This record gives sequence, C-alpha cells and structure tokens, in this order.
Amino acid sequence: MSVSLQTLKAHLDGMQAEKLQQSTIALNELTIEVAPEDLLEISTFLRDDETCGFEQLIDVCGVDYLTYGSTEWETGGSGFSRGVKREFSFDGDEQDEVIEFDGKRFAVVMHLLSIKHNQRIRVKCYCDDNDFPMVDSVEGIWSAANWFEREAFDMFGIMFSGHPDLRRILTDYGFIGHPFRKDFPLIGHVDMRYDEEQKRVIYEPVSIEDRTLVPRVIRKDQRFTPAVEGDE
Repeated sequence: MSVSLQTLKAHLDGMQAEKLQQSTIALNELTIEVAPEDLLEISTFLRDDETCGFEQLIDVCGVDYLTYGSTEWETGGSGFSRGVKREFSFDGDEQDEVIEFDGKRFAVVMHLLSIKHNQRIRVKCYCDDNDFPMVDSVEGIWSAANWFEREAFDMFGIMFSGHPDLRRILTDYGFIGHPFRKDFPLIGHVDMRYDEEQKRVIYEPVSIEDRTLVPRVIRKDQRFTPAVEGDE
C-alpha cells in the first residue's frame, strides 16, 4: 500500500466518519461505500476538499448482484458437462430453478481522479429499493456524469434523481427491459429488423433458440499432450 493512499483513507475516515459506511484498501485501490442519502454530500466533499481534490469523474457504472458468488455452470473434467444442467433460469422457464436474491441487488459505482494529487478513488452506493433502484444524480457536481448515468439507466434500469435528461442512450427508444440485468434473457425479448415492404423498423417475437454454447468435442492438442508413437 502506498503511503499517500493510507493518508487519504485516514483523512476520509476522520472527516467523514459518520457518512462512510465502509472504506477499504485492496489491490492498491481505495474504495468507499456511502448511503444514497449521503452521496451528493460526499461527492461534493471529494471534489472540493484540498486533500482529496477529485475534480474529474472517470466513470459511472451500474452493478447487478443478483447472481453474485454463484456460477451458472459447474466446471467438470469433460467440458461439456458444465452446460448439461443449468442452475439458474434467465428467461423465467418453469423447468429451471428461479433465481432468488436477498439483499440490495443494484449498486452505482463511480471512479474519480485527482490530477493534482495523481490519485484515484472508487465510490460505491447501493440502491435501497430492488424493484425501483434510484440514487441522486451527480451531474451537477461532475458534468461528465450525464451520459454515464444515462448508460447505467439504459443497461441496468437504475434511476438518477435530478438528472436533466434521463433517457436511453444505447438501445432503441422502444426497447423492452435492461440488457445488463442478470435476469435479462440472453436471446432478448423481441427481434428488430427493417421491413422493405412497410419501409420501417418492425418488432417481431424473438426467433433465436436458447442453447448452451459449450464445446461438445474435446480435441487433442499436441502442443499440450505427449506425442503419440508413430505420429509424424
């Protein structure tokens, strides 16, 4: 751990002890966790405090912890066995086990940069409501957050209170759902294509078949296996 990182952590722990839910240093990176109601106050402090000086926002992203710590496939020795039985259902199929989650599902993560101090910090804020995830927009503190927050809204369905123009940025205006959510089906909900006869974009029921993309054949590779007698 660098001394400057420890100094920054100690400064935040001292100045914002009542507001910080957690502050940790791992892999030479400092991460702090704040409650939604304290996000704007902490963000303003991180920007304006002389010791912090995080004047630049690098990224804002959403996180879905629905299947955190779990794996869809059990890794086996044969390879194909990993995809024979699925543990979770991402399309609501009654034949598969439905994903259950107990806890705060969505979080917003910000990465900040201090050019003056050549220092970075990660700020994490969990949304209180899993059905309607929402935090305050930091666009008024760092204007660069505008498009980042729109992306998190589009991909994860996280709302940003106070955002001046919160609308989809990557998907179509008529798109259904949020693609980066863990329970969003990999094949999507609908197909979109341009119809030559109608001269417009139309939506149709999805035509892609859901399938396990695991190799069924394991081929020998002489780069990693002993040469067979008689091979040239």
